[in-house]
Amino acid sequence: MRVEVLAVGTELLLGQIANTNGAWLGEQLALVGVDSHFQQVVGDNQGRIVLALRTALARGDGVVVTGGLGPTHDDITREAIAEVMGAELRFDPEVWARIEAIFAARGRALPESNRRQAMVPEGARVIEQRLGTAPGLICPVGLKVVYALPGVPYELQEMFERAVVPDLRERLAAEGFHGVIRSRVLRTWGISESALAERVAPRIEALDAAGNPTIAFQASGIEGIKVRVTAKAASDAEALALLDQEEAALRDLLGDAVFGLDGCTMEQAVAEELGRRGLCLGLAESVTGGLVASRLVAVPGASQWFRGSLVTYATETKVRLLGVPPGPVVSAEAAEAMAVGARRALGADVGLALTGVAGPEGAEDQPPGTVFVGLALPDGQTSATRLRLPGDRDRVRQLSVISALDYLRRRLRQDRVGSSA
Repeated sequence: MRVEVLAVGTELLLGQIANTNGAWLGEQLALVGVDSHFQQVVGDNQGRIVLALRTALARGDGVVVTGGLGPTHDDITREAIAEVMGAELRFDPEVWARIEAIFAARGRALPESNRRQAMVPEGARVIEQRLGTAPGLICPVGLKVVYALPGVPYELQEMFERAVVPDLRERLAAEGFHGVIRSRVLRTWGISESALAERVAPRIEALDAAGNPTIAFQASGIEGIKVRVTAKAASDAEALALLDQEEAALRDLLGDAVFGLDGCTMEQAVAEELGRRGLCLGLAESVTGGLVASRLVAVPGASQWFRGSLVTYATETKVRLLGVPPGPVVSAEAAEAMAVGARRALGADVGLALTGVAGPEGAEDQPPGTVFVGLALPDGQTSATRLRLPGDRDRVRQLSVISALDYLRRRLRQDRVGSSA
C-alpha cells in the first residue's frame, strides 16, 4: 500500500513554519508497513490543493492531508476534498454540538465562523476531535482514501494513532499483509558519511540481495550520522530478532563509532559509561563556556556522576583556578593541565577540559576551529587531542561539545575493556 503526505498551508511554503508533521508522518507510515514515496506542500488555494490530491491519488492508494481544517476563510481543505470526491459538503449537527461543548467548557463565545468545521463531505467519516475544535476526516475516493487531519502537531498525532492507524491496518490486511515493521537506529560519531558507507557496503549488498532488513543513512549535522535498520516480519519477536542480528553485524563493522541506539544522546552514552565504572566527572570549559555542562545536567540523575564545571574563559582564571602553567592556553599542554585542575578542584575521578578558538579570528597562532580536549583519568594518566572543526563560531562550539564527550566516552570504554581483558 502506498500513501502520500500532503501538507496544506501557505505559511509552510514561505518558511514561516517548519513542516515537522511531514517528517513524523513519514516515520509513522513506515512503522505501520505503508510505503510513502512522495510528499507535497501546497498553499491555501483550492485549485492547487485539488491538483495535489488528484496527483497523489493517481500515484498511490491514499493521502494523509494535514492542515486547512480551521474556521477561517483560507481553511479550504474540506472543500478541496469534497471536489475530488465529487460530493457535497453537509452540515453535521453532532460535530457542531461537540464544538459548542468545547467553547462552553472554556467559557468562550462561539464565533459563527466555526460552523465551517462542522461541514463534512457526503460519504466521509468523521474522526472525533478530542484536543481542539477541528475534526478529522476519513474520505473514500473510489477504492482509495484521503485522511484529513489538523495541522496542529499534537492534535494530528493523537488522531493519526487513534483513527488512521487502525484504518490503514484494516486496508493492509485486506491486501494480505498481516506482519509488522520495526526499525532501530544506530547513532554514530567521528566517522564521515562516505567512510561509514564504505564500511557498511558489505552488509548493504547482502541485504539488497535478501530484501529484508534494509539499511538507510541519515546525516543529522552536529548529532552525527544515523544508521536506520528496518525489518519486516510476521511478528514482533521475529522482527526484533532480525534487528538484533543486523545490529550485531553493524557494530562489528563500525566499532566504537556507534555510541547509542534510537534516541540515545552522546551525553547519555557518557553517563552510562561513567555509571558502569562508578566514576564522577569534573569539567573545565573555556571555548564552550558551559555548554558541555548544560548538556550533561539534562540527563536525569546527573548529580550521581557529575561534580560540576569551571568556566575558565580568561587566561588568568585558568592559571589561578586550574594551575595551568605559563605558555599558550590553546594547546594540548594547557588542555591536560586544565583537566588535571578540574579533577582536583572539583573532587572528581575524571577531569575533562576544552580550550580553543571558535572564531571568527584566530588566536595564539591557531586558526579558527582549533580545539584541544584534555583528559585526566583516575589512575593519573593524562592525554589530549586536537580537533579541527568546521563552521562559524556557534557551530564550532556545538561540535566541540559532542566531540569532547565522544573522546571521553571512547577513552573510558577502552580503559574499561582493557581492564577486564
